[in-house]
Amino acid sequence: MLHQAQTKASAPKQTRFSLRGKLNPVDGTLMAVFIMLLLAGLLVLFSASYYVAQDSGDPLREVRHQLIGIALGAGAMFVTSRVPYRFWQDTWVVVAGLGISAVLLVLVVIPGVGVYINGSRRWLSIAGMSFQPSELAKFAIVLYMATTLTYRGKRIHSLWFGIVPVLLVPGFFFLLILQQPNLSTAGSILIVSLLMILVAGARWKHLLLMLVGGLGVGSFYAWSAPYRRERLLSFTDPFAKMSDEGYQLAQSLIAFGSGGLFGMGLGKGRQKYAYLPYPESDFIFAIVGEDFGLCGCLVVIALFVAFMLAGMRIATRCRDKFGALLAAGITCSITVQAFLNMGVVIGILPTTGLPLPFFSAGGTSISITMAAVGILMNVSRTAGKMET
Repeated sequence: MLHQAQTKASAPKQTRFSLRGKLNPVDGTLMAVFIMLLLAGLLVLFSASYYVAQDSGDPLREVRHQLIGIALGAGAMFVTSRVPYRFWQDTWVVVAGLGISAVLLVLVVIPGVGVYINGSRRWLSIAGMSFQPSELAKFAIVLYMATTLTYRGKRIHSLWFGIVPVLLVPGFFFLLILQQPNLSTAGSILIVSLLMILVAGARWKHLLLMLVGGLGVGSFYAWSAPYRRERLLSFTDPFAKMSDEGYQLAQSLIAFGSGGLFGMGLGKGRQKYAYLPYPESDFIFAIVGEDFGLCGCLVVIALFVAFMLAGMRIATRCRDKFGALLAAGITCSITVQAFLNMGVVIGILPTTGLPLPFFSAGGTSISITMAAVGILMNVSRTAGKMET
């Protein structure tokens, strides 16, 4: 737990930053794992997308878009890695992040404004590029939770006066994102919020109570509409529903079965030949399984585990409570999404539209994620080096 970390009053108050000044090096393990995830993601994205993309005359179309997003993300990461992380604790920064995210989430559900794809309005089209406001909202909530939990201190030990008030804002964003509808992203926001509350020192029994309540509400929501109910049931036996909701998961499982232990080889998998829908996005992990087999899947899982361990090590070493919570929140936001995605693709969780970080196609998504990783790197520059 990080509840014994120092509070804002005992942390350095200097928040000036320079893009040219000399700074402490970032955590080497985090940087190495991050680079390996980026490179692996580009490799798999090429394999997953080139067959469909060649119909447009450019087999590298998705890879090019991803590289543009990575270039923009690299610029954002360079800045955020050098901005003192306490800048993100400023009230106006937190309020601005929440406000902009809320406005964009409202715009995206307005007919004629939000882009309607596959029964959902999750995207806005900006300068010819699709953008999911929920990607920005995830990290805006992390900033809010880290700031609020820092100020609440030991009050977080109380359920009704500590935990419940903190969850009102994540709950509001949960409801906004449900309007798209996008239960997976909305649920991941609540999961990360609960994990941050746990890291802040909340009692386990309170978190378990909230978790049971959340599962109850989520189950009711998933069961309340016929199409959501079908999707919930299809993952139990996708091959029995291959003509409907179970088709995508069934094709995903076929991909894993075809890959075996060592895979069919880079680009040699067949499921991307119009069998598996959207292999470059939500189900890209199935391409890992078919091309590189069980061994390749284990390598990808190990990379995300290494990222999680590196991020949480930075959090536990940081002597400032806000920095510790911020690092833990960013780490949880990325890794929770990754493990939820992989759980869906291998059939242990109901099918949802949640991308795999660093792998799934999405230029704006990778840019925002890289900017968040930059903040994590800035925390690592000072972790263990602050004055007590």
